[in-house]
Amino acid sequence: MTSTTLPNWLTRVGVFDLETTGVDVTTDRIVTAHVGVLDRHGREIAARDWLADPGIPIPDGAAAVHGISTEHARRHGRPASEVVAEISNALRVLFAQGMPIVAYNASYDFSLLAHEAARHGIPVLIDPQPVIDPLVIDKAYDRYRPGKRTLSVVAEHYAVPLDDAHEASADAVAAGRVALALAKEFALPGTAAELHTQQIGWARDQAESLTEYFIKVGRLDPAEALDGSWPVRG
Repeated sequence: MTSTTLPNWLTRVGVFDLETTGVDVTTDRIVTAHVGVLDRHGREIAARDWLADPGIPIPDGAAAVHGISTEHARRHGRPASEVVAEISNALRVLFAQGMPIVAYNASYDFSLLAHEAARHGIPVLIDPQPVIDPLVIDKAYDRYRPGKRTLSVVAEHYAVPLDDAHEASADAVAAGRVALALAKEFALPGTAAELHTQQIGWARDQAESLTEYFIKVGRLDPAEALDGSWPVRG
């Protein structure tokens, strides 16, 4: 079902993205971050960026993705504890306003932020909501579309420009605009809270399906399972 109008609860959204030292949410660290707010037209009306010194070397592979070297982060980045506290607070303020926050593959960003907060003795965002995850929603509503579901591919599918992929602000804004495109393309639930609850189930089901596939092709041991917890992994 295609609609040209947005739900009333989706007239303003927060956007959130992290670039990090790697893909392990329990051990990797934040390098750059972006938190912003988009209006109903996808225009960013508030924004904040961070560059952290993660306190550990940035692997060459990660630096090749987001463009931040260990030397650059050490020279120009702020202490990780300050950055993590400010990101957490910025998100907490938006949630307190009842604003949905968009994060593409949200369980990665929110889980890594939670581990970083715990590492630095900063209050962890407990059960952040409402969260909008365009990856989970796109898979749920267009399950059988072939091809990858990376942000760049999905953004292109919904005609959302993304010129600087893997740059935190560009990714965050593009994810927000994809969320708005999804809301126009499909009949989303009537409230942000309902959508949040549905995504919990969708993410669990998607993880179970991917687990079965990975076991079938030998990428996972039959005794293993992907964590489908959302928006923060267990």
